[in-house]
Amino acid sequence: VQLQASGGGLVQAGGSLRLSCAASGRAFSMYVMAWFRQAPGKEREFVAAISRSGGSTYYTDSVKGRFTGSRDNAKNTLFLQMNSLNAGDTAVYYCAAKRFGDIGRYQNDYDYWGQGTLVTVSS
Repeated sequence: VQLQASGGGLVQAGGSLRLSCAASGRAFSMYVMAWFRQAPGKEREFVAAISRSGGSTYYTDSVKGRFTGSRDNAKNTLFLQMNSLNAGDTAVYYCAAKRFGDIGRYQNDYDYWGQGTLVTVSS
């Protein structure tokens, strides 16, 4: 599967953005999907994971209650709705997919990665 993330941009603190990740290829619904991010000078970290059906989600603590991951399997698209953004959310955001296993936060478990989209939050 090939992934293309989009929707990043510059937003003021307290604002919102919605990221999308378009998947090409077959059987999008067979993949667990996730979002990761990499802030300047830091290692890439887990943000959110979404189950194959979209019925289960898992978030890192720092985004709980602010970010919502979802997917539209009919349109082969993954989403990340980000609200109440703060400067700490500034990063390049990546979508990722894995064929086997349950939702999880470990990067090495994900087989396919998008190119990343930059989110900049101004304070």
